[in-house]
Parts: sequence; structure tokens; C-alpha cells
Amino acid sequence: METSFYSADELKQFGFKGIGRNVFISRKASIYSSDTISIGNNVRIDDFCILSGNIKLGSFIHISAYTAMYGRYGIECEDYTTISGRNMIYSQSDDYSGNFLTNPMVPAEFTNITGGKILIKKHAIIAAGCVVFPNLTIGEGVAVGAMSLVNKDLDDWGIYAGIPAKFIKPRNKGIEHLNFIK
Repeated sequence: METSFYSADELKQFGFKGIGRNVFISRKASIYSSDTISIGNNVRIDDFCILSGNIKLGSFIHISAYTAMYGRYGIECEDYTTISGRNMIYSQSDDYSGNFLTNPMVPAEFTNITGGKILIKKHAIIAAGCVVFPNLTIGEGVAVGAMSLVNKDLDDWGIYAGIPAKFIKPRNKGIEHLNFIK
């Protein structure tokens, strides 16, 4: 009987840069450039997610439905991170100034794509419907509220929300001692 997630044997055939054990990827997810994607242990990627480019996922991670991660310049999620549904995480951006063209069907010499690595540190959670821009760090233990726009670094153990995301209050560090064996 076919399940809604790929089997371990099927995942090996994707040609990932690295893949751990107890990994569940929905058959309805889209994976591009799998040879540039590393996945740790105990990771689940739900329906209609898109993973493309240079992506490194630690262990004990959940990426909820309809999330897209565009990792041209790198996206790294450390252990125990959660990405809720309908998030857009961009490590690259087109130049919208009007001086360049802006889509992948245009020859590269007519575009100006910029960006930088996104680092999402341990125990961070990004609530539903957020947009994360390139070249930033979401600090350890950060909670980003639903429908927020992250356009700059977020300091450790804070709760942030809004457009753009602003510090709301500190987040309790009680989960720090709940780290499991990898």
C-alpha cells in the first residue's frame, strides 16, 4: 500500500547531498537540486512544499504544507526548528528597480539577482504566512508571529511580529533542556 510519504529507499534515489534517518517527505512536495540539499534525522516535509537550491536542514524539523524555500545563496535550519504553513523563504531577490529584467526565462546578463544566506537557529519557529528575505539570521529560540515580514536579523529568544517584524517580548527559554538525542 502506497503511503503519502516517500519510503527511505525512495528518498535515497533522490540523490540528496545527505539524508538522515526517520525522514518523511510528502509525495506532493517538490524538490529541486536535491544534490545541494542536506537533511538530518527526524525531519518531516509536508504537502505542496517547494525546496530548491542550497538547503541544509538539521534534525527534529517540521516544514508545514505550502512552504517554499528558495536557497540559491543558502538556507540553513538548525535542530528543533519549525516552519509553519504557507511561508516563503527567499535567499535571493531580483532587482525591481526597472534597470533589469526579473524572471528565470531571461538570460542572466539582463538580470541582477542578489541575496545571501538565511540562518534559522535552533528552537526557532516561524508561524504561518510569513515572508523571510535574504541575508539574515533568525536567532536561537525566536518565535515569529503569523503573517510577519522578516527583513533583518532577529535576536535570540525573542518573540517578533509585524510588517516588518518587530520585537514584541522575550520568549521563555524553558525548551532549551528538552534537546533529544540526534
